[in-house]
Amino acid sequence: MDYLQTDALSVGYNGKTLISKVALSVQRGRIVTLIGPNGSGKSTILKTIIGQLPSISGSVFLDGADMRSRSRGDVARRMAILMTARMDPELMTCRDVVSTGRYPYTGHLGVLRPEDKAIVEQSLRETDALDFADRPFQSISDGQRQRVLLARALCQQPELIVLDEPTAMLDPQGRREVIETVERLNRETGMTVILITHHMDEATHAGRVVAMNDGKIVADGTPAEVFSQVELLRSVGLSVPETTELLYALRADGFDLPLDALSIDQCAQALYDRIKA
Repeated sequence: MDYLQTDALSVGYNGKTLISKVALSVQRGRIVTLIGPNGSGKSTILKTIIGQLPSISGSVFLDGADMRSRSRGDVARRMAILMTARMDPELMTCRDVVSTGRYPYTGHLGVLRPEDKAIVEQSLRETDALDFADRPFQSISDGQRQRVLLARALCQQPELIVLDEPTAMLDPQGRREVIETVERLNRETGMTVILITHHMDEATHAGRVVAMNDGKIVADGTPAEVFSQVELLRSVGLSVPETTELLYALRADGFDLPLDALSIDQCAQALYDRIKA
């Protein structure tokens, strides 16, 4: 069942349409990754879906209802957002930042009840952020900040979490930690995830990859199905995972190898099977 769906959605800025008739659906409990070169329209579509930009026309349905018919509080309890922009709250500990995720439930005063505080602790624990929960948010590393912001999103107890380049400012270790955390939470809680990334290795963790160019979907399927279309992706300015790149180069040299081996282990197995044959 689709948890999020667009219907004849046209998006743009200042009343000017940039992309029309966007058809995107996301099934409940899936991780869906959007990839595309800069200017492909993925961020514009995402900002319209989450309500940061008004649509030119068309609709976005969240759990079967037009988002325009839902209150802001209702949307905030169903959908959490983690965007690329840096956040630098002054004089706030990491726990304070995470606690703001309970605001959709606490009313205007923002006073946390015991059950809210318990959810804050649980969110910090699920993102492995308890060890630095009482440190100033400004004093921790970029990777730790992303885990805190992810914990804040979890505090909303959303059914859908939207991540726009969540690893853009991180080193490889930090990137790996964030993606592994998202993958684990999806597996353990059934939370639906929409992820935008320009790191192709991160996209391989999704159940579905949607590749975009010039506002149009050019490939849509499992990571293996999408990334095996190497020439198509290259033609629109996209790269492929390093394992696919290696197998593609070997195929060009005459080796009969599959292109759907995305992990290092799968790549090694494909090479072993070819040598053994």
